[in-house]
Amino acid sequence: MDLDVREAALRERLERIEAMERELRAKETAKKQVPLRLSATLWSEIAAWAEEDFRSINGQIEYILTEAVRRRKKEK
Repeated sequence: MDLDVREAALRERLERIEAMERELRAKETAKKQVPLRLSATLWSEIAAWAEEDFRSINGQIEYILTEAVRRRKKEK
């Protein structure tokens, strides 16, 4: 009987750990919405670039920002 109680407690702990892992993964993949003002010319340039790369405009902006951050980190 004691073994059943311990097993149940371990299963509860495992479920809590798995729930915490799911929550962490959700936070890591969550995206923030940011209002962005761009000139019409810059928007057009990014839109054309996005089309060449088969990305959405938002995807292209995210790509550009990600690359800029990577380059900045390498320079430090």
